[in-house]
Amino acid sequence: MTNAAASLKKGLQEALSHAKGHKTDAWVQDIKVPEPDVAAIRERSGLSQAEFARSIGVAVGTLRGWEQGRRRPEGPARVLPSLIEKRPWIVQDELRS
Repeated sequence: MTNAAASLKKGLQEALSHAKGHKTDAWVQDIKVPEPDVAAIRERSGLSQAEFARSIGVAVGTLRGWEQGRRRPEGPARVLPSLIEKRPWIVQDELRS
């Protein structure tokens, strides 16, 4: 087994142990992602709902649901508005390059 494969195997075993609640030597970082105020973030961006939805790759209906409180963004969809709140042009900058 190569060093890379052995390292991957060890990392996966540590991740499984950690997930089961066992103490490991693995370095674990817990990041709390705040609940974004999507409507406020979009309004500050100066984009319409359609433009903002397109810029982050979601349907306009999904964005409206978030803004009206009928739904909440989860997973990566929760992280992206939080990033945009801190760096409003992050999506456009990164996708252009």
